[in-house]
Amino acid sequence: MAFLEIKGLKKQFGNTKVLHGIDFSMEKGEVVAVIGSSGGGKTTFLRCLNFLEMANEGTISIEDGFYFDAGKVYSPAEIRDMRLKLGMVFQSFNLFPQYNALENVYIPLQLRSKEKIKASIPFGKARREAINAAQIENKAKAMDLLVDVGLSDKAENYPCQLSGGQQQRVAIARALAQEPSILCFDEPTSALDPELTGEVLRVIKELKDKGRTMLVVTHEMEFARNVADRVIFFADGVIEEQGTPEEVFGNPKSPKTAAFVK
Repeated sequence: MAFLEIKGLKKQFGNTKVLHGIDFSMEKGEVVAVIGSSGGGKTTFLRCLNFLEMANEGTISIEDGFYFDAGKVYSPAEIRDMRLKLGMVFQSFNLFPQYNALENVYIPLQLRSKEKIKASIPFGKARREAINAAQIENKAKAMDLLVDVGLSDKAENYPCQLSGGQQQRVAIARALAQEPSILCFDEPTSALDPELTGEVLRVIKELKDKGRTMLVVTHEMEFARNVADRVIFFADGVIEEQGTPEEVFGNPKSPKTAAFVK
């Protein structure tokens, strides 16, 4: 069984059909680059995987037992829990401007810890001690993640004091903090100039070297060629073609793919 398996995923907005029954799978530790022209459905596909949009039909399953069926109704709490399985890094960073880099990574962790503690420990001293212990642990974890993305010296800086590339690296650290099964990127370098693009792509390459399972929607063709294990080309709401970078870029079978990669 594949680590991630998607069957029959469909999405429409009103009368406009965007995804026309996507079947897709990937293995643990694999890096898949998603390419295609604007309007082809690749971002909607990613947003359905992260439950920012709810698919109209289809299923999503992960080897560790996670299963989503578009035919079922899920509560907001269930949707929030499902989102933790597929961490998301957005093109626009989406950092909290009122918090520094460390807090941007730490606060989501601490909020999650408080929810778990309040659900399991009665009111009183034991709960306060557990929350305080979690705070120390979560701050240490957040700092470790900033070290991993090369930003330990920027922990006290606010987003307005960081470059675009640094902000995106904080966003990557925040996504990693929830320990997702799969890390998803939606055009992570589209808002950056070429120099800053390089520093973000280096972090993603380092994550690949550590065995992270990642799905990357990107317009960076060199990244797709040199880093991805597999490339999928979206067109008109379907996966038009997929294969190794050598196959998709060097010997495309679909005329649409050939026209795009030119």
